[in-house]
Amino acid sequence: MESDLDSVLFQASVWVLPVLVAITFHEAAHGFVAWRLGDDTAYQRGRVSFNPLRHVDPFGTIVVPALLLLMSAPFLFGWAKPVPVAFHRLRHPRRDMVLVAAAGPGINLGQAVAAALLVNLAVLAPEPLAIWLYWNLGHAVLINLILAIFNMLPLPPLDGGRVAVGLLPQALAVPLARLERFGLFIVIGLVFLLPMLGRQIGVDLNIIYWVIWRPVDWLWPFFEGLAGQSLRVLL
Repeated sequence: MESDLDSVLFQASVWVLPVLVAITFHEAAHGFVAWRLGDDTAYQRGRVSFNPLRHVDPFGTIVVPALLLLMSAPFLFGWAKPVPVAFHRLRHPRRDMVLVAAAGPGINLGQAVAAALLVNLAVLAPEPLAIWLYWNLGHAVLINLILAIFNMLPLPPLDGGRVAVGLLPQALAVPLARLERFGLFIVIGLVFLLPMLGRQIGVDLNIIYWVIWRPVDWLWPFFEGLAGQSLRVLL
């Protein structure tokens, strides 16, 4: 029983910190870039901060990742409280909306690179600290990659949807933007309901797995190169 408890505590300890940091930095990056581009809404509300408590959404930051872990889902994701951005206050609203939206996935990619590089130092620490750091940093690479790819899907309210709205011609951007009110329901359907339906009818309908896990698998050797060793055990 004690061994099982130790295993659960260890697994929690090497997932919680990477998830919190990845999601917190993602939201803070949106607020910071918006602030620098003319909209101080997030700054005035204290959301340009790396304090996780300012960004935690009880459901998206805690419940959803925990459920995915318990379900042994093939990937992990979550979200924090959206950072408020008044796009009309940006100096160049259409262009700057793209930059604000891209900031979140961008900082996730930056964190993935930094975590992979830090593995080189972590393995030099004395055990068992080296093992704990290896798993934390490896999970940071994995989580940040997944968040970056997932959030760049071209569906509002995901960041990729807002980037697409800012880049597409008006005739295509307007109908895509109108999807934002239904975007969360579409995402939930793609992530949870469609795979469940597929299992019932014997067809693989896990579209999210294909569009996220395939790129992660393709990019993984690059991050192993940065880490100086195999991270395959984390996949």
